[in-house]
Amino acid sequence: MNSRTYLSLIAAFVFLFVLEQVAAQTATQTTPPAASAERGIKLVEQGRCQEALPLLKKSASRLTDKQVKYRADMAIVKCAMSLNETETAVETLLALEREFPKDPQVLYLSTHYYSELATRASEELAANAPNSYQAHELNAEALESQNRWDDATAEYKKILEQNPKVPGIHYRLARILLSKPAASTTSEEAKSELNQELKIDPTNAAAEFTLGELARQDAEWDVAVEHFSRAAKLDVGFSEAYLAKGMSLVSAGKYSDAIAPLETYVKMQPDDAAGHYQLGIAYSRTGQKDAAAREMERQRQLAEKPQTNTPR
Repeated sequence: MNSRTYLSLIAAFVFLFVLEQVAAQTATQTTPPAASAERGIKLVEQGRCQEALPLLKKSASRLTDKQVKYRADMAIVKCAMSLNETETAVETLLALEREFPKDPQVLYLSTHYYSELATRASEELAANAPNSYQAHELNAEALESQNRWDDATAEYKKILEQNPKVPGIHYRLARILLSKPAASTTSEEAKSELNQELKIDPTNAAAEFTLGELARQDAEWDVAVEHFSRAAKLDVGFSEAYLAKGMSLVSAGKYSDAIAPLETYVKMQPDDAAGHYQLGIAYSRTGQKDAAAREMERQRQLAEKPQTNTPR
């Protein structure tokens, strides 16, 4: 066989290969999206995620049948998690939550897979940066969730020894102190931790709010109002700060001043009976009898049925 014939044969093989690829691509493009999705779902049922996922991802965006789209997205999430394609899994879960927000299976999968993703991330953190303050903080949070107060405290203090300016740690130490069984020095120690937190992070609205709560428990109304006001200013969506400020002003007998924060609160949390009750008192003590009666009636209605919206 001469070289010219050999080259001709190679060219023919290449040409046939290209024709096959074009034919396969054309077939894929002309296959109805629902049929492609069903084929992908079948492959998933057979445990063939490597083959199924590209097919499902390509067809999913073109599906018009809602139930087929639901099943395809479910299959995508399952395969993406098994193949460790985190971005695809999260994007598809978010899409499912938007399209089927009350579906029990979607909610179950979201809970299950987000938990699994969190576990994977924590394992990667422990493996890649075991001595980082973030790894210690994650461990301390786990101990805190188990009510192992002393162990969690020790872990948080290790962080501060290595990185004294890490935000959030003094706040967590204060939270532990306030979670422990009552002791005479707990409140003062907690205040000290919270004030240290605010020196490191002056924008910590939760620390300001907690200081306000401690002052309110001690009937230090003016101090409480100052802290609640700062908390609300730092985080305008912090609804409980408006309620606590209003309650403190009512307790201090400053009913006119209490109306504005309480009105803000009931707009943010219209189904919370406590806000309407406090606002009703403020209206009543400032001579606004009709408004007070309206709020008290609303409070009564809400108190008679289960709460459907809980303040944060």
